[in-house]
Amino acid sequence: MKIGCPKEIKPQEFRVGMTPDAVHEAVAHGHSVMIEAGAGLGSGFSDAAYAAAGASIAATAQEVFAKSEMIVKVKEPQPAERARLRDGQLLFTYLHLAPDPDQTHDLLKSGVTAIAYETVTDARGGLPLLAPMSEVAGRLAPQVGAWTLQKANGGRGVLLGGVPGVSPAKVVVIGGGVVGTHAARVAAGMGADVTVLDRSLVRLRYLDDVFGGQFKNGYASAATTAALVAEADMVIGAVLIPGAAAPKLVSRAQLSTMKPGAAIVDVAIDQGGCFETSHATTHQDPIYEVDGILHYCVANMPGAVARTSTQALGNATLPFLLALADKGWRQACADDPHLLNGLNTHAGKLTYAAVGSALGLPTIPAAEALKL
Repeated sequence: MKIGCPKEIKPQEFRVGMTPDAVHEAVAHGHSVMIEAGAGLGSGFSDAAYAAAGASIAATAQEVFAKSEMIVKVKEPQPAERARLRDGQLLFTYLHLAPDPDQTHDLLKSGVTAIAYETVTDARGGLPLLAPMSEVAGRLAPQVGAWTLQKANGGRGVLLGGVPGVSPAKVVVIGGGVVGTHAARVAAGMGADVTVLDRSLVRLRYLDDVFGGQFKNGYASAATTAALVAEADMVIGAVLIPGAAAPKLVSRAQLSTMKPGAAIVDVAIDQGGCFETSHATTHQDPIYEVDGILHYCVANMPGAVARTSTQALGNATLPFLLALADKGWRQACADDPHLLNGLNTHAGKLTYAAVGSALGLPTIPAAEALKL
């Protein structure tokens, strides 16, 4: 199969869809790989490293899209990239379609077969291609939140871990999944007073058994959430409904109950965010203020640590990438129901029910798409 990897063009996105190691593996399987010149520089991978691994280097993204049967990326295709997609082509990347009707309509119009990293599943009910970036984003959240809290950035001027004689910051993490667990571990490690909220008693028991000495946890009822948010110096939104828009768990009215200069870090912003006042920002201009509360809502947080993120993502995606290239997407998805769960669009049809529900669009079962 002809595999293409263009340079990411979303603002301040420094990751790349394939590492030189992934290229080496694909070439060893008999496939050809084309990398856009400079695609890996933001992650520390030179064109020479890709060439040594067996890739050809394309001068432009247009060449990559035109000559490739499968496009491998990191972030959702931007408008200029969507215009280059075509019927019969395979797209393998993060999509996050539920809060993005424009992208969804463009993918359907193009006829492309799009498999989304974030909806591929595993036998344990996890999301193996989302998990590495969730781990990175979770570990980054307290770090960027601590920076947001600094007075020079408009925050409360509170040190996360406090000092002897001065209490540490209070951090509330909404959501006890992969993002929330990693965020809580790091925040607690920085010395903060951390509480994780979740609605799954099974998950809360797990957190208590494994991390009970590091941070507290609580059931995420509306009343408990509101009370803890009002006391917090930092609130981290870490809620995920796979493939669907994130629920709004903190309203604008609740901001008036929070401490002036408190920080919100919305890691769920890729799926629309879990705070009513959230909207996506970039690494170039990451913070904005609403009613005295600082919001950090960067939609590609892991891009800030591009080399680590690219390597972690590449480790997770490589087996699926090779399956798609070796077998073709139909056979690979027929053989692996978890990969089939990643199918979001095919031949102008939407194949992921949660996206259809979020956008009010008709869907067909992914299994039916295999027959089209």
